[in-house]
Amino acid sequence: MRRLLSLRLRLLLLTAALLLVGLSVVSAVATDQLERYQLNRLDTQLRSFTTLLAQAPAIGPDDPGNTASLAVLDPGLDLIGTPYLVYLDAGGAVARGVHSSRVDEAALPTGDVLRGVPTDGTAVDIDGADGSSRWRAVARAGAGQDWTMVAAAPLAEADATVDRLRTTNVISGAALLVLLTAAGWYALGQGLRPLRRIEHTAAAIASGDLSRRVPVVAAPGTEIGHLATSLNVMLGQLERAFAAQAVSEARMRTFVSDASHELRTPLFVIKGSAQLYRMGALAERADVDEAMHRIDREATRLTALTENLLLLAQLDDASEGHLDRAPMDLRTLATDARDDLRALDPSRTVGLTGPGGNGPPGPAPVHADEDRLRQIIANLVGNAAAHTPPGTPVRIGVGTADGRAVLEVADEGPGMAADQAGRVFDRFYRTDRSRARSGGANAGLGLAIARSLARAHDGDVVLETALGKGACFRLTLPLLPQS
Repeated sequence: MRRLLSLRLRLLLLTAALLLVGLSVVSAVATDQLERYQLNRLDTQLRSFTTLLAQAPAIGPDDPGNTASLAVLDPGLDLIGTPYLVYLDAGGAVARGVHSSRVDEAALPTGDVLRGVPTDGTAVDIDGADGSSRWRAVARAGAGQDWTMVAAAPLAEADATVDRLRTTNVISGAALLVLLTAAGWYALGQGLRPLRRIEHTAAAIASGDLSRRVPVVAAPGTEIGHLATSLNVMLGQLERAFAAQAVSEARMRTFVSDASHELRTPLFVIKGSAQLYRMGALAERADVDEAMHRIDREATRLTALTENLLLLAQLDDASEGHLDRAPMDLRTLATDARDDLRALDPSRTVGLTGPGGNGPPGPAPVHADEDRLRQIIANLVGNAAAHTPPGTPVRIGVGTADGRAVLEVADEGPGMAADQAGRVFDRFYRTDRSRARSGGANAGLGLAIARSLARAHDGDVVLETALGKGACFRLTLPLLPQS
């Protein structure tokens, strides 16, 4: 598998390629413009010179002083940019000609080449006699004469200037490309340093350190700043999700362990009683009746535990689908709860007040499933009866508070510590694991079921308690909308 190039190297190669293309285009344009300028300047000189001489009848191929006149022009040919001046007769043969003494005669264009130059003043390129030099030529017909004047200038100097510019561009472009590439390598290294720090942080997180965060390596308004912020938000969510998953797995293990224990105990009792009967150990009728009583009691407990677990599973899956809502008032449930608690323990003082013990009970209309609410309140009342000494006063408050319907069960019992209060709604949690289970059904699911049913009604059950100050379980539900 071929090794992939790093981001830094890929960016550098892309930048260098773009820079090379840019320098090449600039060099080509500059060279082309210089060459055009050289040719235009030379063409202007040739046209001006041929136009001037063509309109001067005193200087022509048949002029007796022509030779002397051309000889006078010789020193100035280089000065006016026309090193070669030729007169062609009507047949196209060279009648007279003069060239600068600095021009090699062997390199001059031949008469055959000169005859091909158009006489309308258009500048054209022609080859020298030696075939290695280029010339620029302009021809003009003589004024009223049967002759043609051709002025030509070599392009060697212009070509040399263009070649020097091209060479200069290549050398300077190469030096600039190397310099800018080195500067780009350094700049990209500095620019990508935050990404390397992010990479190291990601590697540490991948190794298991979920507490690591991407350092603030750039301004918040930059792309890397936005990336770092987004990554930190994502990492925070991942850390919380993993923590929640760990807590959930721990609770699930505890739940499975407690459920197995709660289910195993009645099953062992039932199985043991059945084995005693099968082995003939229950000889007396009274022994058989006692064994059947134990089996019935444990079967009842097992049935209640199974139904509670099934209810919790149904509430976890789709709580809303198991509710039969109808308008009702919590005052009815509060009155029934007071009567139930008095029936359980006639020695208790049970008061019926408003929320927080302030004033008389008030209306608390809700849209809820009455049977499920009675189950919640039965659990709260049963909890108060089971976890406080006989005769302990209990207060049931009902009404509205903070825009919600409230029903609370408050006792003056021993209360609970903060760690116990934080776990009291956990499934299979009991503050006193050594407590005998009344009726075989106290498995620590009552408060968990109460809270799940309350939340299914878009409400909640909360606890306020402290050691020595009793406990207050408060059920809150949305008020029934007024029509």
